[in-house]
Order: sequence, then C-alpha cells, then structure tokens
Amino acid sequence: MSEENAGKLNRLQRDLPEGLVVSAAWLTAKGYSPQLCNKYVANGWLQRLTQGVYRRPGGKLVWEQVVISLQTLMEFPALVGGRTALTLQGFAHYLTREDTDVHLYGRKPIPAWLNRLPIGVRFHYHNTATVFRNEPITRGLTSLAWNLNDGSAVSTQAMDGAFDSIPWGQWEWPLTLSTPERAILEFLDGLPNHESFDQADKFMEGLATLRPRRLQRLLVDCKSVKVKRLFLFFADRHQHAWLKHLDKSAIDLGTGKRMLARGGKLDPHYMITVPEELYGSK
Repeated sequence: MSEENAGKLNRLQRDLPEGLVVSAAWLTAKGYSPQLCNKYVANGWLQRLTQGVYRRPGGKLVWEQVVISLQTLMEFPALVGGRTALTLQGFAHYLTREDTDVHLYGRKPIPAWLNRLPIGVRFHYHNTATVFRNEPITRGLTSLAWNLNDGSAVSTQAMDGAFDSIPWGQWEWPLTLSTPERAILEFLDGLPNHESFDQADKFMEGLATLRPRRLQRLLVDCKSVKVKRLFLFFADRHQHAWLKHLDKSAIDLGTGKRMLARGGKLDPHYMITVPEELYGSK
C-alpha cells in the first residue's frame, strides 16, 4: 500500500467510528474514490450494506447507529420524533406491541437507502411543515467529536425545548430526538389514520411531567387545529398539574367541527368527534 493510501485509511478510521454508516457521497467528499472504497471492502476495512452505503465493520447494525450517523456524520436535519421519541424517553409503559417502525421528522425527505438496510425496521418520514411553523434545525445537529470531548448533551432548552439529545451505546453517541412536549404533538398528528385514540390516551396518561412553558410555545407555534384540539381534549381528560399553567386563550383553535372518529361523539368544547368510550369516561 502506498504511503498516501495508508494515510487515507488511517484518516478513515479516525473520521468514521466503528459500526457507523455513511453514504458513498460522504466518502467521495472526503476524498475516497469508488475504486478505493471497493478495495477497502475487499480487504474488510469497509462493509457495503446496500448500493451506495457503507460502514466500518463492528457488531450488529441497529437503527440507532443509522440515525446517529445520519444526524452527525452526514449532518442530515432529521429528528427522531412522535411515537419513537416518546418510547425512547420512557412513556410507553402501557404499550406492549413491539415497534419495528422508526419515525423521523424534518422538512427534507430522508434518503431512500434507509429502507434498504438489512436491520428489520421501517423508517417513516414526516414533514414537520404540516404541524409547526418554525423548524428547530436546518442543518446537522451535533458532532461525535463535540459530544465525546466535553461529555455534555444538547441543552434541553435548545430551540425553545423542541429537541434534546440522549447518549446511546458504549461510546455515548448523541441521538437527537423531539422532547416529550413536541413528540406528543407529532404523535397526535397521526390520528386517526396512522395512530389510535387508545394509544394517544395511554401516552397522555403518562405525561405528567411535561413542562408548561415548552408546551405553550409549541402549541402557539403549532399550525394544526386538529393537533391542538386533540391535545387539549386529552389534557382536560387527564388533568395533569401542568394543565393549569397553560394559557388556552393564546392558542388558536380555529373554527368549525372536526370529525375524527366515525360513529363517535362530538365534544362540544373542542368541537371534535372522538370515540364514545373516551368521551363517556371523561
């Protein structure tokens, strides 16, 4: 091996941590030609996962490694959100179904190769422009080097509490995700077509520690009348302590009725049709 190529291999081992994933475009931008990548694959220094996607060999590949790679190495603006974020933060106590879906939120569609990876999960992209006026991130989230050097995480107050970072794995790499206050609104956007009222009720039952200032900012920023009405309906239903600190008069709830559950009952306060069993036990 030439001295130049040996130097490139050493640099790759520094820039691409063992087990993480990058695209061919990332490798090209770093100076690794397709021919050189093929050589690395042949020698076991790189593993080709699918066309145009590589990793440094290192144990079983799981979805968290993929998302961390996407967020940090490839600086792709996507948050883990909705159901996935709530589950990761411990709010799925009552939900027993094993989830093989990973929900990612942002304003840029995720790369198609994510769902060609042999990892047994399905990635779902959600466009946050349909729910929120403002986007909390426009570019990469953080870097592995930053996280490892100072041992800290993204501030929980970052971007008005819209996202946070949790350490994952042996090296405590940063996995960036929606805060619970934002994640529940993302989840409610999936009702009634992709999520269920029963699951929403179970999540809301467990969300006793939400921060009202964050909620207020996010509810004011929220564009979806459906989401805001659903959130406040469930909030009234469970009467958590944070509810009394919300200024409902500052939240635009729109006008007119919203039929969300066929054969359900109309809630006269929020003008949404919900399953009768929820309304009846309210």
